[in-house]
Formats: sequence, C-alpha cells, structure tokens
Amino acid sequence: MRENVENKNEGVEGARAISESDRERLHKLSEHQRRKKINRAIGRQRLVAQAEIDRLSSLLSIPEETRESSMEIYRGAWENDLIHGRSIEKILAASMYMACRKHNVPRTLDEIEDATRVGRKDIIKTSKLLASRLGMKLAPTSPQEYVSRFCAKLKLQKQVEEHARKIIKKALEKDITSGRGPTGIAASAIYIAAILCDDKKTQKDIAEATGVTEVTLRVRYKEIAKELGIKIDGI
Repeated sequence: MRENVENKNEGVEGARAISESDRERLHKLSEHQRRKKINRAIGRQRLVAQAEIDRLSSLLSIPEETRESSMEIYRGAWENDLIHGRSIEKILAASMYMACRKHNVPRTLDEIEDATRVGRKDIIKTSKLLASRLGMKLAPTSPQEYVSRFCAKLKLQKQVEEHARKIIKKALEKDITSGRGPTGIAASAIYIAAILCDDKKTQKDIAEATGVTEVTLRVRYKEIAKELGIKIDGI
C-alpha cells in the first residue's frame, strides 16, 4: 500500500517537473517569437523611414551627404527612444530640416513643410527636441545661403545677386538682422538690389519665390534701406 502511494507521489512530482520544464520552454519560445516580431516591426519601420527620406531628398533636390545625415538623425531618434509616442512624420521632417541646417543646404521651413505636410511650428519644436536630446548644435542660418536659389527662381541677373549679397553683408555688419528670419532678410535684400539694378520684380513675385509674406517683405526692406541709407522711391 505504501509502495503504491510512494509511486503515485513520484508520478505527481514527475508530472510537475515536466510541466515546469514545458512552461520554461514555452516561455523561451514565446520570448524568442516576441523579439522576432519586434525586430520585424523595427525593420519595416526603418524601411518606411528610408523610403520617405529618399522621396523627400528627391523632391527637395537634397545632396547625398545630407540625405545620409538625415537618416542618421532619424536612427539616433529611434535608438534613444524619442519616437515613442510621437509622430514619425514629424521626426522625419525634423531630421531632414536638421540635416539641411547641418550641411548648409538652404531649404526653407516652407519648403520642408510643403514636402512633408508637417507644419513649420511642429518642425521647429521637434528639431529643438532632437537637437537637445541628441547633443546636436545647429548654427544659425545666414541669409547669404538663400540668395543664389532665390535669384535663380526669380530669373534675376547676376548683378542683382551680387548686389543683394553686398546689402546683406552690410546689414550683418550693422547687426540689423538680429532676431530676424534669414529668408526675410534675403528676400528684402534681393528686392532692393533688383530695384537698384533696374531688374525689378513685384513684391508678390518675390514673396511667392521666397516663401516670405508680402507684409514681412515690406517691413524688412524698408527697415534695411533706412538703416543702410539706401534711397528707394516711396521710402
């Protein structure tokens, strides 16, 4: 009788041991499958991010070095868990904007906004967050960086570009540009230079080509002309 009880107890202990062993195996298998699932999700998301950065680079005519830098910033955001709870579109737009700033590729916030469909305020806010968390310093953009592109879009003569650069140089030396957006300064200098070089463009033309409002253009060009002593009819 005792022998039967002992055998029964041994059977229960053995079943329990097998059950615990199975549970451990199932747990390891489940963990392995979970990690595989996460890795596949990460891989898919990175492919989507890569495709979007390639699309934006093509749309904005971004050089290869800048495109690669944009992807590096995005990867940094991913590895530092900055994407969790945030829009991937905003992270990608900020990554592109930051890469352009880093490599002195003059692309305006309006251009990034049009290409990404992410508002300029969100681009700036996300860029500041990434710069802070990733330890990046973004140097202020100079108005000079926009002159060539803006003049080309407006089909202005070379002398207008040269004159606009001189106006910006003087404005920088006199610290007239402090606290003003670089695109507004560039647009205003181009407007003044075009008038002085008799290659006039309307304020509307310049506003549309540069992404600056006509109101900002009027305020800035009058301010610059007055401070530099440039005589223009109507001022």
